Amino acid sequence: MAEDTFLEALTALEGTLADNEKRTSLIRIRIAQVRRLRSQGAPYAEIVPISDGPLIVQLLTESSMALDISGASVRRAEARALYAEGLTMDQIAERFGVTRQRVSALLRKSRNAGLADRPADAEADGRPNEELDSQPTTPT
Repeated sequence: MAEDTFLEALTALEGTLADNEKRTSLIRIRIAQVRRLRSQGAPYAEIVPISDGPLIVQLLTESSMALDISGASVRRAEARALYAEGLTMDQIAERFGVTRQRVSALLRKSRNAGLADRPADAEADGRPNEELDSQPTTPT
């Protein structure tokens, strides 16, 4: 089977979600620890440094960053897959709930990241990708 970057991006997203589930579990443990110590009258200045692992804020930052990276990869790969199947940038923008310009940027970034270009016979309006990428449009 040919390379399917969208499925690869989804597989990577599953890994990110699994890692975030582990972080979520650690956050819940830390929350319980903070509540217990706080109920015993401990000040936050003493509670925060007490930890068997990363602090809540660190775990939240790691989770957010990992999801942002995976999410960007999924968005680019999905946009490229839809575009390669013949959807226009306007149609993709409508499905994603973004502007056509945003879709153009996603396609440009996916192309720069080495993802396959859209087949020539699937070009919208017969114009090359570069022309489509630079054409100003209004938000949908």
